[in-house]
Amino acid sequence: MRVVHAGKTTTDTPRGELRIDEVAKPEDKNVGEDKAEIRVSHNIVFVTSEAAPYSKTGGLADVCGSLPIALAGRGHRVMVISPRYQHGNAADKKFSSAVDLDRNINVFCFGAAQEVGFFHEYREGVDWVFVDHPSFHRPGNPYGDKIGTFVDNQFRFTLLSHAACEAPLVLPLGGFTYGEKCIFLVNDWHASLVSVLLAAKYRPYGVYKDARSILVIHNIAHQGVEPAITYSNLGLPHEWYGALGWVFPTWARTHALDTGEAVNFLKGAIVTADRIVTVSKGYSWEITTNEGGFGLHEILRDRKSILSGITNGIDVTEWDPSSDEHLASNYSAEDLSGKVKCKVALQKELGLPVRPDCPMIGFVGRLDYQKGIELIRQATPELMIDDVQFVMLGSGNPIYEEWMRATESIYKDKFRGWVGFNVPVSHRITAGCDILLMPSTFEPCGLNQLYAMRYGTIPVVHETGGLRDTVQNFNPFAVGSNAEGCNAEGTGWTFTPLTKESMLVALRYAIQTYNEHKSSWEGLMKRGMMRDYTWENAATQYEQIIEWAFMDPPYC
Repeated sequence: MRVVHAGKTTTDTPRGELRIDEVAKPEDKNVGEDKAEIRVSHNIVFVTSEAAPYSKTGGLADVCGSLPIALAGRGHRVMVISPRYQHGNAADKKFSSAVDLDRNINVFCFGAAQEVGFFHEYREGVDWVFVDHPSFHRPGNPYGDKIGTFVDNQFRFTLLSHAACEAPLVLPLGGFTYGEKCIFLVNDWHASLVSVLLAAKYRPYGVYKDARSILVIHNIAHQGVEPAITYSNLGLPHEWYGALGWVFPTWARTHALDTGEAVNFLKGAIVTADRIVTVSKGYSWEITTNEGGFGLHEILRDRKSILSGITNGIDVTEWDPSSDEHLASNYSAEDLSGKVKCKVALQKELGLPVRPDCPMIGFVGRLDYQKGIELIRQATPELMIDDVQFVMLGSGNPIYEEWMRATESIYKDKFRGWVGFNVPVSHRITAGCDILLMPSTFEPCGLNQLYAMRYGTIPVVHETGGLRDTVQNFNPFAVGSNAEGCNAEGTGWTFTPLTKESMLVALRYAIQTYNEHKSSWEGLMKRGMMRDYTWENAATQYEQIIEWAFMDPPYC
């Protein structure tokens, strides 16, 4: 392998470079079995723009809110560093248990010394550290408000990265610091500058020479790209410009005199991190293709040997049909009788005709192009010809929100569209529906299909990214199957290509199986419900990646 960056050329092939298909996955086991033994404990530092329950806009927050707890439970010392967002509303109470550490420091970027503070909460074995600065105090979400994306996001997340590099050195959590021998898990572009800072700012002076960094890519579509002139604001030596330097293709430039020069935070981490992880095996391949790499595919191909994919877990305590307080009736794989009661309760709640035997299809998610809403809109008139009910929950593009309202008025006895997002309702839809539809154009991992299978709801998904990895296509004719479907395989249906026609074919296979092959349907439900969804499973795979990262000297 030969990689050139920031004036350095490396030609060595590091030891232990294995592909994702060689990651030692733990054997499948039922939830609740004994934990695998840990071999070596590490000081692990997550750096992220959001972490549930403190801040959340999507799956990134779920990963950074759950995986650290699983790793801490396995004996590691774990810190999560995220901004202390203050929006001036009730959401601020989520940070109320965090205590000011009174350890303000100055970080040098954007032409001046920027003072940041740190708040801390120790919860579930994890040190939750929140970087405090006025730029994180404003209405909206972590990235923008109703007007649009915040124009100073580069400044805000540069502060986060600098503060994250200092925190293990200066914060005496539990009486002593994490120190220099850390493994940094940097998540998406917002934290990507950490990997560059370790290589360019610290190691040349003998600091963090024993540390390593792992880049975790949750969504490569977001890369933190800004004009090249902003590089001087980042607090990096000028000779490291090549690590972040980026040039847009001619077709993407704004005018004939535009040189297309920019800085790309995510690219900087790709060329400096010791290992790279994506949130599913399928996505780790997709981002190396022209279609899925969003311009970074060639660089990722150069580092293909250290690129791995690990499927996310879910919170099996929050998402447990046997104890979910949001449901009308609890149930389990051993006793499925409560599921139909959840369906009847959902039909009553939404004002649909109470028909326990009518196949009910659900959708939960953002109303935007990525989630395949346009495909659903095109297919709905044909789908409504069938004897089904369809329920959608989500918000996003106003055009799709209005379409949901209009469709509900047209198909009063078959369609319901809940505009907005409501956690209890999302649980009730997941439990009450028979089928969950996810026609995403791309999906790095996806969580809703995991929730659905846990609740005995059969996913019908586009064969992409994490959906391809987690949903096994139903095969009623597996070796050893009999007329009753015994020994059948699969947990749902996948379809490709991404067209209305192929989606409708998959949906109608599911509807026909539900209507005509009850034993096969029950087998689908039970196989999905008995799979291992725990973060413990993912944590053991992350431990393998961490061990590989420490097998070699720092990459940069």
